[in-house]
Amino acid sequence: MKTIPILKNSKRLFSLFALALISFASQAAGWNIDPLRIDLSPKQKTAAMTITNASNKLTTIQIQPIAWSQVDGKDVYLPTRELLVTPPIVTIPAQSSQIIRMALRIPADKSKELTYRINLQEISPSISENVTAVEVAMRVSVPVFIQPQTGKAEPKLTWKVSSAPDSMIKIELHNEGNAHVKITDFTLLSVGAEHSVVNDTGANYILSGQSHAWILKPSGSETIAGEPLHLKAYTDSVNVDTVIVVDKP
Repeated sequence: MKTIPILKNSKRLFSLFALALISFASQAAGWNIDPLRIDLSPKQKTAAMTITNASNKLTTIQIQPIAWSQVDGKDVYLPTRELLVTPPIVTIPAQSSQIIRMALRIPADKSKELTYRINLQEISPSISENVTAVEVAMRVSVPVFIQPQTGKAEPKLTWKVSSAPDSMIKIELHNEGNAHVKITDFTLLSVGAEHSVVNDTGANYILSGQSHAWILKPSGSETIAGEPLHLKAYTDSVNVDTVIVVDKP
C-alpha cells in the first residue's frame, strides 16, 4: 500500500463543483437551496440555510437531522438530537423563501470531524380525492461537517490498485485522516503514453477512518499487473496527481 502525495486544488475542481450545482438544480425542480453544505465548528455552532420555492405552487417540506457514519465503507444513518434544526416542517408559498436554522447541541469532538446530514423531504397531498395518505415528491440530503476542538481536520489518502478477476481493475482508497473526503472523479492513465486505462466519474464520500473500493473494467486489453500507472483524482478538498504501482493479484 502506498501513501499518495496531495496537491492543491485546481481550476478543474471548480468546474466539477459548478457542474454538480447545475445537476442539483435540474433534479430539485423548483427548489433552490443555499448553501448545499453546512460547516460548523466549536466557535460557530449555528448556521442558516435558505430554501427558495421557485415554482408556481405552494410546497411543504419536512426537515430532519440525522447522524451520518460509515461501517465497512457503507453509509449508516440514525435519528439524532445532537443537531437541532428549526422549524422541522415548513410550508413555502410560490416564489417565496424560508430560512432554516440549525445548531450543534453537543461539544465538537476533540480531534476529528463529526458528520451529519439534513434531509429535506417534500410532502404534497394526494391528487386522488379518495386517498387520504400523502405522497413524497422530492428528497434532498445536505451534508453537515463539524470541525474538531483542536487542530485542523484533513483527509489523508492512501490508494491501492490491483488486478481483479475477469480482467477487472480494483481501486481501493483508505482515508486515514480526521476528516471526510469527497471523490468527484479519478482516472488511471498509462505512464508515458498517458492514455486512459480506467476512470470513474461518480461522487463518493469516504469519512474519517473509512475505505471505499471500485472494481472497474479497463478501456483496453493490456495487462496491468506490476505496471506503474498515473493516478489523477479530484476531490472537494485536495487533488491527487502521482504514479502508483499496480500490485500483482
